[in-house]
Amino acid sequence: MLAIIGLVLFWYGLVPVAGALIKRHAWFKFRSRFNRFRLYPIMDSQAYWRQESGGGETRGENTRIFRFTGDFESASESHTLWVRGGDLLVPVCLKSAETYILPMQGGEGIPEPPDPGADAPEKIRWEKFSALAEGAKVFVAGELACREGRWLFASTKETPLMVIFYDGPDHSLAAKAVWAGRQRGEYFNRITPYALILGTLCLLFVAGHYLTRPAFRPMVIFSIAAMFVPLVPLMPPGLLFTVVYRRLAWRSRILRAYSDLAKLPLCYFAQENGKKPLPEMRVLPNGEPYGFARSAELLPEMREGKIPWLIPEITERRGGGWHIFGAVSPGDPLPRRPKDPLATFGILPGEPRKLAKRCAAKAYALETAAWLALFAGIALNVLFLGAIASVLI
Repeated sequence: MLAIIGLVLFWYGLVPVAGALIKRHAWFKFRSRFNRFRLYPIMDSQAYWRQESGGGETRGENTRIFRFTGDFESASESHTLWVRGGDLLVPVCLKSAETYILPMQGGEGIPEPPDPGADAPEKIRWEKFSALAEGAKVFVAGELACREGRWLFASTKETPLMVIFYDGPDHSLAAKAVWAGRQRGEYFNRITPYALILGTLCLLFVAGHYLTRPAFRPMVIFSIAAMFVPLVPLMPPGLLFTVVYRRLAWRSRILRAYSDLAKLPLCYFAQENGKKPLPEMRVLPNGEPYGFARSAELLPEMREGKIPWLIPEITERRGGGWHIFGAVSPGDPLPRRPKDPLATFGILPGEPRKLAKRCAAKAYALETAAWLALFAGIALNVLFLGAIASVLI
């Protein structure tokens, strides 16, 4: 009996949960790398020709990591993608690159009603590039390297390329990538089907092993019954708890996404101590001054929608007043949209670090409550099935 319980816990519990943790870490890495690339300079024709002529080294510019946004023009058989941005046509070597397609979403911001992870970026292979339409928007970030006398974006061991195909305005890419870059149902991941199949085969082997021994008939029955453990949460009366679990997990996922959205402007202030007030100005990679303004009340520009809400659902002021992030200049009372498309422009209803922590704390509390509800439903169903079995036997 203990061996069967161990098999059930391992294949139907530990392995899918391990897959969920691996998947969550992979998407966390995706969001972290994307936010890191936002801090690197934008590749333009000046920077490209400077690297090509060797001017970057003579000027003491040791970094060759850039980001570039343009339109997909063509793809060659040598795993090379050609991307045009303005008057610059840049080759991108896709060998060992992390390439994603961000699903099409209407509007400039995050979708409503919100469901983060519902349309997670799809990781694509080279074979699928033939289906991409010419003119699709592409975000490329990584190292600019010289290969066979030609400068191109290429992956290195330290810095694999990140390539994202997307739609919509360039300034909406950061919010959409951070919002969508997470798994919707973490338990049901790529590992889960294999775990369920292997778990069922193991239980079938145990049942078959004891099938010819009448003294071990309870073991055979228990093994066959254990195969249906994954269906237990979907059976009444515990089904109600499963519905509660799904609702709480959905809300928890939204709050984790809100926490990440609140932290979008913080990448430019990352070196600051979390307990100290944020400095009111920093410099973007393109040299543009970036900062924020505080407001104790809603200004006309905020009411009229000229400045977007970074978290559409949270529009009530919390603590510290409204924080409006964007490009700043002397004499202008409010920040404006930065020229850097990945720099955050919008309103937060409070200090971003506190707002992010508050959303994260609520998310973890709801996630804990969700799992407790699921386990309570499973326990209720087990007791219910046990009572039915005792009556029948």
